[in-house]
Amino acid sequence: MYFAALLARTEDGWEASDMELDDVESLTDLTDLARAAAVDDDTVVALIEQEDAWFGVVRVDGEEDPRIFVSNAVLASRSSYGSMLTDELLGSDEEEDNELDELDLDGTEDGEEDAAAAFADDEDDDGGDSGAEPVPAGPLGDPRLLDDLGVNHKKLLALDGDALSELADALGATEVLEAVR
Repeated sequence: MYFAALLARTEDGWEASDMELDDVESLTDLTDLARAAAVDDDTVVALIEQEDAWFGVVRVDGEEDPRIFVSNAVLASRSSYGSMLTDELLGSDEEEDNELDELDLDGTEDGEEDAAAAFADDEDDDGGDSGAEPVPAGPLGDPRLLDDLGVNHKKLLALDGDALSELADALGATEVLEAVR
């Protein structure tokens, strides 16, 4: 079970809204939701948590690229929304994923004689890995993404359990977050 919320910074503090993840299929979708919730292109923080197993923070400031932090990359990579974040952080290339779609039913591309030979070539190039970067154990991303908002990177890295409540408390947004929980 996931919990997700958007915290939009305003002149008067934070506004919170729950985030419907059903329509979020990519980081771009998540970023678009955050920008839509922004007040005057100010900071929006998207918080995602899966049953105290892992949490993710995505910070969007106006039109800048989003900044991402995931508390436990291995656990997050095993879930649909977490893998969306870890794939972005690890630089997963959608073109590589789409190569599988271009294979014929027998596993070969048009004009390719043997899929096993292609696999052997991949092994020679990088020791058996097809180029995917392994998911590291532990945190992944930018732990300093909330430093200027009162959440020191050391505190972010040490969060455990009900991390989103602790984050909201540090940001001064406990009441608004609890209202959407």
